[in-house]
Amino acid sequence: MVKSIIYTLAATVLCIALFVFTEFYVGKQFGDFSAALETLYDKVENGDANREDGYAVRALWEDRKKKLQTFLPHNDISYVDYWLNEACGLIYTGNYELALGKIEVLKAVARSLPAAYGISLENIF
Repeated sequence: MVKSIIYTLAATVLCIALFVFTEFYVGKQFGDFSAALETLYDKVENGDANREDGYAVRALWEDRKKKLQTFLPHNDISYVDYWLNEACGLIYTGNYELALGKIEVLKAVARSLPAAYGISLENIF
């Protein structure tokens, strides 16, 4: 009986530790990605962006994506892929007006995804 209680408590503590680690880790990954998106947005807004800027953000996302696939559903990751590829294509063609809209969507997604999988009452119930 005592062993069962100890094992149950140990499993509960490990689960809570994993959930807390996941929240901080996902938040950090999206924080770095958000900062890169802000820089790209500023460059596009000023008309200084080139395709290499978009590709640099895409390379950063590819690195983050490999790590985040463990914690996030693949649909959410492919959603970011979609909008990022559209933004990069528009930057490549010099259509900065439309690229700003796509980057704005990406910024909103980068803010909302970590919160959607974080530890909060609305996510639990």
